[in-house]
Amino acid sequence: MRYFIYLSYDGTAYHGWQVQPNGESVQETLQRALALLLHRETPVTGAGRTDAGVHAAMMVAHFDVDDPLPEPPAKEGGLQQSAEDYLVYRLNGILPHDIAIQRIIPVPPDAHARFSARARTYYYYLHTRKSPFLRDRSWRLVHTPDFEAMNRAAALLTEYTDFTSFSKVNTDTKTNICHVRSACWVQLSDHEWRFEITADRFLRNMVRAIVGTLMEVGRGTLSLDDFRQVIAQKNRCAAGDSVPARGLFLQNVEYGDIIQ
Repeated sequence: MRYFIYLSYDGTAYHGWQVQPNGESVQETLQRALALLLHRETPVTGAGRTDAGVHAAMMVAHFDVDDPLPEPPAKEGGLQQSAEDYLVYRLNGILPHDIAIQRIIPVPPDAHARFSARARTYYYYLHTRKSPFLRDRSWRLVHTPDFEAMNRAAALLTEYTDFTSFSKVNTDTKTNICHVRSACWVQLSDHEWRFEITADRFLRNMVRAIVGTLMEVGRGTLSLDDFRQVIAQKNRCAAGDSVPARGLFLQNVEYGDIIQ
């Protein structure tokens, strides 16, 4: 039986989603908790790979079990909790404070957390006034860039499909083709902004490299034509620096009608 597990996490303390040989990861922490409760090794496959320090408002992963999930204790005179909800409750009881399980649902055996996803949305947060409460979840800028110019540049992303210029080099990715559905900056307050981008898939480091290059547009270092040239060159060296991981969130994963 295959299940999808929906979770969120603060990535500050982790070396990313994927199991790493030299550091704690979210995937490893979740697998360890599942093994403890299900009494067997239970690998999980995520919808994507967030880098070290990147957060997830919603990550989706799948896992398989041969036997039914443990049933909750019977309740006298009350509503009986489902096995899925009971596992959510027990996982949240043993996972660290920075990982939270929202729900677990049964899915068709061919549903895949990564390959069945139709789209993913990332948010990148930044702020322009010092705040002790945002330091681990937003990037602070000393000067306010030109967000109108950055929005004009962001809109150009939907016109392209090859995003090699924004990809980490020497990855195992077979193609750098992505289809960006939307990309824009949204003002949240006088001193807080959020970059929102949705695409069918993302390359390693892609969002942070895009935001870093948009920053150069906002500072007046790059024109819109320059920004187009950065994309057209298909060269990571042509783009701007990657912005810090702490402002990046995996916000949503869409599956359409595949998952009810």
